[in-house]
Amino acid sequence: MKVFDCPVIGPRPISEFDYIGEVRRPPMDADEPTWAAYVFNRQGAPGLLREWWYHRPTGRWYVMERDTLKDEVVRFIDLEEVRYDIPA
Repeated sequence: MKVFDCPVIGPRPISEFDYIGEVRRPPMDADEPTWAAYVFNRQGAPGLLREWWYHRPTGRWYVMERDTLKDEVVRFIDLEEVRYDIPA
């Protein structure tokens, strides 16, 4: 069984987590082709990737930096590090 080392409650089985997708900054003032590319195109290449994960038992969101080639978690990232401001 694959286990993630949760920074809050320790090692947990991956079955408790939901993969949401890669962390990406949305284009704020974009035309339709740019939005379409944002919605439908993903990086997909193996390597280092920041991903959103949700832990169901605790209701917490995490951002993991994961090496998709080796399938191992490099580190958990503070949510403030991936935060972006939405223009008013």
